[in-house]
Amino acid sequence: MESGVVEVDRNDFDKTATAERVTRGIDLAGMTVVVTGCNSGIGYETMRVLALRGAHVIGTARTMEKGKTACDSIAGEMTPIVLELSDFHSVVACADEIQAMNRPVDVLICNAGVFLSDLQQTKGLERHFVVNHLGHFILVNRLMSRVKAASQGRVVIVSSEAHRSASRGIEFDNFSGEHDFKAMRAYGHSKLANGLFSRELARRLRGSAAISNCLHPGVVDTNIVQYHSSWRQGAFHLLGRWFLKSIKEGAATTCYVATNPAVTGVSGLYFNNCSSEMPSEHMLDDELANRLWEVSESLTLDFLV
Repeated sequence: MESGVVEVDRNDFDKTATAERVTRGIDLAGMTVVVTGCNSGIGYETMRVLALRGAHVIGTARTMEKGKTACDSIAGEMTPIVLELSDFHSVVACADEIQAMNRPVDVLICNAGVFLSDLQQTKGLERHFVVNHLGHFILVNRLMSRVKAASQGRVVIVSSEAHRSASRGIEFDNFSGEHDFKAMRAYGHSKLANGLFSRELARRLRGSAAISNCLHPGVVDTNIVQYHSSWRQGAFHLLGRWFLKSIKEGAATTCYVATNPAVTGVSGLYFNNCSSEMPSEHMLDDELANRLWEVSESLTLDFLV
């Protein structure tokens, strides 16, 4: 894989483009799309717009109540499924339920994630890394046969510009997060892992029709800071009136990468505002991507196919 950015055809979509605008004229009838974290924010808008374009959307949420409420509020064909990314048994159950549908997955969108204010651990591992990366790593691997069964299967992983805050790269000796924990760096660490996972997946998908790309949705006015102090939440939403994207704008790049014909056959890239963009040097490091994949396999081996 080339270390630079392969330019995708430029378009007139800027940071004000909405998900509806970037998918206008695209017919997804007969296609199946999986969206994790469908019950709020970018995930909900992504599901709504892709269903509007005719897709059957399988929306995952942490509880059936949340998933069903979200799916029932949207016109179109939706199927809610429970997915708790911090519980690997739940990830396996979710993947098995989708596999049992015995239909190709045309697009698998790994959208769900957390941004925490303090150090939390799951099975001794830092929780951002578990939820944002390892949970999706298991899900994608268990559904890869379904993605490959599609005529042009796409894996879309929501990363973030926050990956640039992981200046140390992947901290293989600090997966517990106990050494010098800082919330933004831990979140960025998981988002760097998202991008490296997408890049290595793209390499492993060579020779198939399936592709993998990741993206930055923008800094979006969602509930992403719900686990932070009330004053931080208030400041985020108050100041955000001047610089945050709306949720409709925040879902645009996800929907573009998931559906636009210009992305057909394009794999291993990082997108921002519906265009390919150069990520950090760490995210372009193929040796780092391969090592992360191998370590992720060792950490989740009991839950992989």
